[in-house]
Amino acid sequence: MSRTLTALLAGSLLAAPLSAQRPVHTYSIVARDSATGQLGVAVQSHWFSVGALVPWAEAGVGAVATQSFIDVSYGPLGLGLLRAGRTAPEALRGLVAADPHPEVRQVAIVDAAGNVAVHTGEMAIAEAGHRTGAGYTVQANLMLPATVPAAMARAYESARGDLAERLLAAIEAAQAEGGDIRGRQSAAILVVSGTPTGKPWLDRLFDLRVEDHPEPVKELRRLVHLARAYQHMNAGDEAVTQGDVEGALREYSTAAAMVPDAATNGEMVFWHAVALVNAGRVDESIPLFRRAFAVDANWRELVRRLPRAKQLPEDPAIMARITGRG
Repeated sequence: MSRTLTALLAGSLLAAPLSAQRPVHTYSIVARDSATGQLGVAVQSHWFSVGALVPWAEAGVGAVATQSFIDVSYGPLGLGLLRAGRTAPEALRGLVAADPHPEVRQVAIVDAAGNVAVHTGEMAIAEAGHRTGAGYTVQANLMLPATVPAAMARAYESARGDLAERLLAAIEAAQAEGGDIRGRQSAAILVVSGTPTGKPWLDRLFDLRVEDHPEPVKELRRLVHLARAYQHMNAGDEAVTQGDVEGALREYSTAAAMVPDAATNGEMVFWHAVALVNAGRVDESIPLFRRAFAVDANWRELVRRLPRAKQLPEDPAIMARITGRG
Protein backbone atom coordinates (compact mmCIF):
# COMPACT_ATOMS: atom_id res chain seq x y z
CA MET A 1 0.00 0.00 0.00
CA SER A 2 1.37 3.45 -0.89
CA ARG A 3 2.34 5.94 1.79
CA THR A 4 -0.39 8.28 0.54
CA LEU A 5 -3.13 5.68 0.93
CA THR A 6 -1.76 4.56 4.28
CA ALA A 7 -1.88 8.15 5.48
CA LEU A 8 -5.41 8.55 4.18
CA LEU A 9 -6.58 5.49 6.05
CA ALA A 10 -4.81 6.47 9.26
CA GLY A 11 -5.89 10.09 9.12
CA SER A 12 -9.38 9.93 7.65
CA LEU A 13 -10.98 6.64 8.60
CA LEU A 14 -13.15 6.77 11.67
CA ALA A 15 -12.23 10.22 12.84
CA ALA A 16 -15.47 10.33 14.85
CA PRO A 17 -15.84 8.33 18.06
CA LEU A 18 -17.97 5.20 17.94
CA SER A 19 -20.82 6.93 19.75
CA ALA A 20 -21.01 9.46 16.90
CA GLN A 21 -21.29 6.91 14.09
CA ARG A 22 -24.68 6.76 12.39
CA PRO A 23 -26.73 3.59 12.92
CA VAL A 24 -27.60 3.05 9.25
CA HIS A 25 -28.69 -0.56 9.57
CA THR A 26 -29.90 -1.89 6.27
CA TYR A 27 -29.71 -4.46 3.48
CA SER A 28 -27.81 -3.98 0.25
CA ILE A 29 -26.24 -5.64 -2.77
CA VAL A 30 -23.04 -4.72 -4.65
CA ALA A 31 -22.42 -6.36 -8.01
CA ARG A 32 -20.61 -6.33 -11.32
CA ASP A 33 -22.27 -7.40 -14.55
CA SER A 34 -19.92 -9.85 -16.27
CA ALA A 35 -21.26 -9.04 -19.75
CA THR A 36 -21.10 -5.24 -19.64
CA GLY A 37 -18.71 -4.56 -16.77
CA GLN A 38 -21.32 -2.31 -15.17
CA LEU A 39 -20.94 -1.87 -11.41
CA GLY A 40 -23.70 -1.09 -8.98
CA VAL A 41 -25.21 -0.90 -5.52
CA ALA A 42 -28.84 -1.07 -4.39
CA VAL A 43 -29.89 -0.48 -0.79
CA GLN A 44 -32.89 -0.01 1.51
CA SER A 45 -33.00 1.12 5.13
CA HIS A 46 -35.22 2.45 7.86
CA TRP A 47 -33.06 5.57 7.88
CA PHE A 48 -33.58 8.88 6.14
CA SER A 49 -31.72 9.39 2.84
CA VAL A 50 -29.74 6.15 2.83
CA GLY A 51 -28.55 6.88 -0.70
CA ALA A 52 -26.35 9.72 0.52
CA LEU A 53 -24.40 7.37 2.81
CA VAL A 54 -24.25 3.71 1.81
CA PRO A 55 -23.73 3.32 -2.00
CA TRP A 56 -20.49 4.26 -3.75
CA ALA A 57 -19.38 3.34 -7.27
CA GLU A 58 -16.96 4.50 -9.96
CA ALA A 59 -16.84 3.32 -13.57
CA GLY A 60 -13.95 1.00 -14.26
CA VAL A 61 -13.02 0.95 -10.56
CA GLY A 62 -15.59 -0.76 -8.35
CA ALA A 63 -18.52 -0.39 -5.98
CA VAL A 64 -18.81 -0.21 -2.19
CA ALA A 65 -21.66 -0.45 0.31
CA THR A 66 -20.88 0.75 3.84
CA GLN A 67 -23.53 0.19 6.52
CA SER A 68 -24.43 -0.96 10.05
CA PHE A 69 -22.83 1.57 12.47
CA ILE A 70 -21.66 3.32 9.36
CA ASP A 71 -18.44 5.10 8.64
CA VAL A 72 -19.08 6.85 5.36
CA SER A 73 -15.36 7.17 4.59
CA TYR A 74 -15.24 3.45 3.79
CA GLY A 75 -16.89 4.44 0.47
CA PRO A 76 -14.43 6.98 -0.95
CA LEU A 77 -11.41 5.33 0.68
CA GLY A 78 -12.42 1.93 -0.64
CA LEU A 79 -12.72 3.32 -4.16
CA GLY A 80 -9.38 5.03 -3.71
CA LEU A 81 -7.71 1.74 -2.85
CA LEU A 82 -9.30 0.05 -5.86
CA ARG A 83 -8.25 2.91 -8.10
CA ALA A 84 -4.69 2.44 -6.84
CA GLY A 85 -4.74 -1.17 -8.04
CA ARG A 86 -5.88 -3.10 -4.98
CA THR A 87 -8.37 -5.93 -5.39
CA ALA A 88 -11.61 -5.91 -3.45
CA PRO A 89 -10.25 -8.31 -0.76
CA GLU A 90 -7.06 -6.27 -0.42
CA ALA A 91 -8.97 -3.01 -0.13
CA LEU A 92 -11.32 -4.43 2.48
CA ARG A 93 -8.44 -5.79 4.55
CA GLY A 94 -6.83 -2.36 4.54
CA LEU A 95 -10.01 -0.62 5.61
CA VAL A 96 -10.82 -3.06 8.40
CA ALA A 97 -7.24 -3.06 9.68
CA ALA A 98 -7.30 0.73 10.03
CA ASP A 99 -10.66 0.69 11.84
CA PRO A 100 -10.63 0.75 15.66
CA HIS A 101 -14.20 -0.56 15.65
CA PRO A 102 -14.54 -3.14 12.85
CA GLU A 103 -16.84 -5.20 15.09
CA VAL A 104 -19.76 -2.84 14.38
CA ARG A 105 -19.21 -2.38 10.64
CA GLN A 106 -20.71 -4.08 7.66
CA VAL A 107 -19.05 -3.31 4.33
CA ALA A 108 -19.00 -4.92 0.91
CA ILE A 109 -16.81 -4.27 -2.13
CA VAL A 110 -16.70 -5.46 -5.72
CA ASP A 111 -13.87 -4.45 -8.05
CA ALA A 112 -13.78 -3.98 -11.81
CA ALA A 113 -12.57 -7.55 -12.30
CA GLY A 114 -15.54 -8.96 -10.38
CA ASN A 115 -13.66 -9.87 -7.19
CA VAL A 116 -15.84 -9.43 -4.11
CA ALA A 117 -15.18 -9.00 -0.41
CA VAL A 118 -17.52 -8.49 2.54
CA HIS A 119 -17.16 -7.96 6.28
CA THR A 120 -19.90 -8.34 8.87
CA GLY A 121 -18.66 -7.37 12.33
CA GLU A 122 -19.56 -9.60 15.24
CA MET A 123 -21.43 -6.74 16.91
CA ALA A 124 -23.63 -5.90 13.93
CA ILE A 125 -27.18 -6.12 15.30
CA ALA A 126 -28.97 -9.39 14.62
CA GLU A 127 -30.12 -10.66 12.38
CA ALA A 128 -26.96 -9.91 10.46
CA GLY A 129 -25.11 -11.78 7.72
CA HIS A 130 -24.02 -11.91 4.12
CA ARG A 131 -23.78 -14.15 1.06
CA THR A 132 -21.41 -13.96 -1.88
CA GLY A 133 -21.59 -15.25 -5.42
CA ALA A 134 -19.96 -14.72 -8.79
CA GLY A 135 -19.39 -10.98 -9.04
CA TYR A 136 -21.76 -9.97 -6.24
CA THR A 137 -22.29 -9.89 -2.51
CA VAL A 138 -25.45 -9.29 -0.49
CA GLN A 139 -25.43 -8.18 3.13
CA ALA A 140 -27.94 -7.23 5.79
CA ASN A 141 -28.18 -6.37 9.45
CA LEU A 142 -31.02 -5.64 11.88
CA MET A 143 -33.22 -7.90 9.77
CA LEU A 144 -36.44 -9.46 10.96
CA PRO A 145 -35.43 -12.97 9.76
CA ALA A 146 -31.92 -14.34 9.24
CA THR A 147 -32.96 -15.60 5.81
CA VAL A 148 -32.83 -12.18 4.08
CA PRO A 149 -29.33 -12.53 2.52
CA ALA A 150 -30.14 -15.96 1.12
CA ALA A 151 -33.37 -14.64 -0.41
CA MET A 152 -31.47 -11.75 -1.99
CA ALA A 153 -28.84 -14.06 -3.47
CA ARG A 154 -31.47 -16.35 -4.99
CA ALA A 155 -33.35 -13.42 -6.49
CA TYR A 156 -30.24 -11.85 -7.98
CA GLU A 157 -29.02 -15.08 -9.52
CA SER A 158 -32.40 -15.96 -11.03
CA ALA A 159 -33.36 -12.48 -12.27
CA ARG A 160 -33.12 -11.54 -15.93
CA GLY A 161 -32.35 -8.18 -17.48
CA ASP A 162 -29.61 -5.64 -17.03
CA LEU A 163 -27.73 -4.98 -13.81
CA ALA A 164 -30.23 -2.41 -12.53
CA GLU A 165 -33.08 -4.87 -12.96
CA ARG A 166 -31.25 -7.61 -11.07
CA LEU A 167 -30.25 -5.26 -8.25
CA LEU A 168 -33.89 -4.27 -7.86
CA ALA A 169 -34.92 -7.93 -7.79
CA ALA A 170 -32.51 -8.55 -4.92
CA ILE A 171 -33.79 -5.77 -2.68
CA GLU A 172 -37.40 -6.58 -3.53
CA ALA A 173 -36.71 -10.14 -2.38
CA ALA A 174 -35.22 -8.82 0.87
CA GLN A 175 -38.35 -6.82 1.57
CA ALA A 176 -40.61 -9.75 0.69
CA GLU A 177 -38.62 -11.95 3.08
CA GLY A 178 -39.30 -9.57 5.98
CA GLY A 179 -36.61 -6.95 5.60
CA ASP A 180 -35.57 -4.49 8.29
CA ILE A 181 -37.09 -5.25 11.68
CA ARG A 182 -37.92 -1.54 12.06
CA GLY A 183 -39.75 -1.25 8.75
CA ARG A 184 -38.72 0.84 5.75
CA GLN A 185 -38.00 4.44 4.88
CA SER A 186 -35.49 5.10 2.09
CA ALA A 187 -33.82 3.31 -0.80
CA ALA A 188 -31.30 3.99 -3.55
CA ILE A 189 -29.67 2.52 -6.62
CA LEU A 190 -26.38 3.51 -8.22
CA VAL A 191 -25.15 1.88 -11.44
CA VAL A 192 -22.11 3.03 -13.40
CA SER A 193 -20.71 1.93 -16.74
CA GLY A 194 -17.96 -0.63 -17.03
CA THR A 195 -15.56 1.62 -18.91
CA PRO A 196 -15.01 5.21 -17.78
CA THR A 197 -15.60 7.93 -20.35
CA GLY A 198 -13.66 10.63 -18.51
CA LYS A 199 -17.02 12.31 -17.91
CA PRO A 200 -18.39 10.94 -14.60
CA TRP A 201 -21.85 12.32 -15.26
CA LEU A 202 -22.10 10.12 -18.34
CA ASP A 203 -20.78 7.08 -16.47
CA ARG A 204 -23.69 7.17 -14.00
CA LEU A 205 -26.36 5.11 -15.74
CA PHE A 206 -28.71 5.16 -12.75
CA ASP A 207 -28.29 7.36 -9.69
CA LEU A 208 -31.66 7.43 -7.98
CA ARG A 209 -32.77 7.94 -4.39
CA VAL A 210 -35.99 7.65 -2.44
CA GLU A 211 -35.32 9.73 0.65
CA ASP A 212 -38.48 9.09 2.68
CA HIS A 213 -41.41 6.95 1.56
CA PRO A 214 -43.78 4.34 3.04
CA GLU A 215 -42.85 1.94 0.19
CA PRO A 216 -39.31 2.96 -0.79
CA VAL A 217 -38.39 -0.14 -2.79
CA LYS A 218 -41.60 0.04 -4.79
CA GLU A 219 -41.02 3.74 -5.40
CA LEU A 220 -37.43 3.05 -6.45
CA ARG A 221 -38.63 0.62 -9.12
CA ARG A 222 -41.01 3.29 -10.43
CA LEU A 223 -38.14 5.77 -10.65
CA VAL A 224 -35.92 3.28 -12.48
CA HIS A 225 -38.69 2.75 -15.04
CA LEU A 226 -39.10 6.51 -15.42
CA ALA A 227 -35.33 6.90 -15.79
CA ARG A 228 -35.35 4.34 -18.60
CA ALA A 229 -38.05 6.37 -20.36
CA TYR A 230 -36.01 9.54 -20.04
CA GLN A 231 -33.00 7.71 -21.43
CA HIS A 232 -35.08 7.32 -24.59
CA MET A 233 -35.91 11.03 -24.43
CA ASN A 234 -32.21 11.83 -24.19
CA ALA A 235 -31.49 9.52 -27.10
CA GLY A 236 -34.17 11.35 -29.09
CA ASP A 237 -32.56 14.69 -28.31
CA GLU A 238 -29.20 13.33 -29.45
CA ALA A 239 -30.77 12.02 -32.66
CA VAL A 240 -32.19 15.49 -33.34
CA THR A 241 -28.72 16.96 -32.86
CA GLN A 242 -27.35 14.45 -35.37
CA GLY A 243 -30.09 15.22 -37.89
CA ASP A 244 -31.68 11.78 -37.52
CA VAL A 245 -35.33 12.80 -37.43
CA GLU A 246 -36.76 9.31 -37.77
CA GLY A 247 -34.50 8.05 -35.00
CA ALA A 248 -35.61 10.91 -32.76
CA LEU A 249 -39.27 10.19 -33.39
CA ARG A 250 -38.78 6.51 -32.54
CA GLU A 251 -37.07 7.37 -29.27
CA TYR A 252 -39.67 9.97 -28.24
CA SER A 253 -42.52 7.62 -29.10
CA THR A 254 -40.97 4.83 -27.06
CA ALA A 255 -40.56 7.14 -24.07
CA ALA A 256 -44.16 8.32 -24.22
CA ALA A 257 -45.45 4.76 -24.47
CA MET A 258 -43.47 3.78 -21.37
CA VAL A 259 -45.04 6.50 -19.22
CA PRO A 260 -48.79 6.61 -19.83
CA ASP A 261 -49.75 8.65 -16.75
CA ALA A 262 -50.88 12.10 -17.80
CA ALA A 263 -48.82 14.23 -15.41
CA THR A 264 -45.49 12.97 -16.75
CA ASN A 265 -46.65 12.18 -20.26
CA GLY A 266 -47.27 15.89 -20.88
CA GLU A 267 -43.51 16.43 -21.02
CA MET A 268 -42.85 13.45 -23.22
CA VAL A 269 -45.65 13.91 -25.73
CA PHE A 270 -44.87 17.62 -26.04
CA TRP A 271 -41.32 17.15 -27.26
CA HIS A 272 -42.41 14.28 -29.48
CA ALA A 273 -44.91 16.69 -31.04
CA VAL A 274 -42.24 19.35 -31.50
CA ALA A 275 -40.05 16.85 -33.32
CA LEU A 276 -42.92 15.94 -35.62
CA VAL A 277 -43.49 19.58 -36.57
CA ASN A 278 -39.80 20.03 -37.33
CA ALA A 279 -39.98 16.95 -39.53
CA GLY A 280 -42.80 18.56 -41.51
CA ARG A 281 -45.46 16.26 -40.06
CA VAL A 282 -47.69 18.88 -38.48
CA ASP A 283 -50.91 16.87 -38.79
CA GLU A 284 -49.44 14.05 -36.70
CA SER A 285 -48.29 16.50 -34.05
CA ILE A 286 -51.67 18.06 -33.33
CA PRO A 287 -53.16 15.20 -31.22
CA LEU A 288 -49.97 15.07 -29.15
CA PHE A 289 -50.01 18.81 -28.52
CA ARG A 290 -53.65 18.51 -27.45
CA ARG A 291 -52.68 15.86 -24.91
CA ALA A 292 -49.96 18.08 -23.48
CA PHE A 293 -52.27 21.10 -23.31
CA ALA A 294 -54.84 19.01 -21.45
CA VAL A 295 -52.25 18.28 -18.76
CA ASP A 296 -51.26 21.92 -18.35
CA ALA A 297 -52.26 24.98 -20.41
CA ASN A 298 -48.76 26.39 -19.97
CA TRP A 299 -47.53 24.00 -22.66
CA ARG A 300 -49.50 26.13 -25.14
CA GLU A 301 -47.66 29.23 -23.96
CA LEU A 302 -44.36 27.39 -24.34
CA VAL A 303 -45.22 26.68 -27.99
CA ARG A 304 -45.37 30.42 -28.59
CA ARG A 305 -41.89 30.88 -27.14
CA LEU A 306 -40.11 28.15 -29.08
CA PRO A 307 -39.80 29.79 -32.54
CA ARG A 308 -37.56 32.51 -31.12
CA ALA A 309 -35.27 29.78 -29.75
CA LYS A 310 -35.29 28.10 -33.18
CA GLN A 311 -37.08 25.05 -31.76
CA LEU A 312 -40.19 25.51 -33.93
CA PRO A 313 -40.65 27.24 -37.31
CA GLU A 314 -41.49 30.95 -37.30
CA ASP A 315 -44.64 30.33 -39.28
CA PRO A 316 -47.84 32.00 -37.97
CA ALA A 317 -50.09 29.52 -39.77
CA ILE A 318 -48.34 26.52 -38.20
CA MET A 319 -48.36 28.21 -34.78
CA ALA A 320 -52.08 28.84 -35.09
CA ARG A 321 -52.76 25.20 -35.96
CA ILE A 322 -50.67 23.94 -33.05
CA THR A 323 -52.20 26.24 -30.46
CA GLY A 324 -55.73 25.81 -31.78
CA ARG A 325 -56.07 29.48 -32.62
CA GLY A 326 -56.20 29.00 -36.36
